[in-house]
Amino acid sequence: MGHTISSDWKRTALYTAGIVGLIAVDKHTTGFLHDKIEPNIDYSLPEIKSTIPHVIGTDSYIVYPIIGLYAGSLIINNEKGQVVALNAVKSLAYSYVITQIVLKTVTSRNRPQRKINDDTPAVEPFTKNPWDFGNYDNIHFGHGGSGTSFPSFHATSYFAVAKVFQMEYDNYWIPYTFVTAVFLSDIKSHEHWVSDLLVGGLVGTIIGRSIVISSRRQRAKNDAKAFNYDPKKIRMHKQLIPQISNSMVGFHFIGTF
Repeated sequence: MGHTISSDWKRTALYTAGIVGLIAVDKHTTGFLHDKIEPNIDYSLPEIKSTIPHVIGTDSYIVYPIIGLYAGSLIINNEKGQVVALNAVKSLAYSYVITQIVLKTVTSRNRPQRKINDDTPAVEPFTKNPWDFGNYDNIHFGHGGSGTSFPSFHATSYFAVAKVFQMEYDNYWIPYTFVTAVFLSDIKSHEHWVSDLLVGGLVGTIIGRSIVISSRRQRAKNDAKAFNYDPKKIRMHKQLIPQISNSMVGFHFIGTF
């Protein structure tokens, strides 16, 4: 992910300037979203109750298909499906760590007040000022709370998963149409500035792309090692896996000899 950002500084600077520009016009674009677009999106998906931590509402429509893909691929011994499902899980885990834990905490931006263009004063922790950053109020491991607007975790995680499936199966329409339909079905609960959503989608795309590229390189490396196997040489296969629970967030290092 770091290489994606640092490989072309001109492109990174252009994207950064674009993000600043999005924030500058956020009051207009977010007001348009609230007043003109959201009222015309009137559908919902049947509720799927989840027992998985941090998986609420329509998140189940993203998480459970991934679990189903892995279980089905395991049963029929389909390696491709197992790899895709594991990469999708990684994309969700990294989205949580990078966006929910790191970026939201660092930026601490307040969420936009509904009906942002009327004369009603904003009620804390909501705001009508798109530059209302720096409202640190501890690390929020769950959804909502003061200073948790930028970027959108849902946009990050949904686009990260979509990018994984798009690259693995070489298909744009199905994964992006599916996650967009799921996201829009509950759009009124996503209390975000438009820039939160767009930046979340950008971060998610970088995460998903980086995970797939890393996975492909690792598999190619393993295949090369298997071809050039030397029983006298000790090798260790290393994995760094995000660990998330109700009580902690960290990484689990695994070394296999």
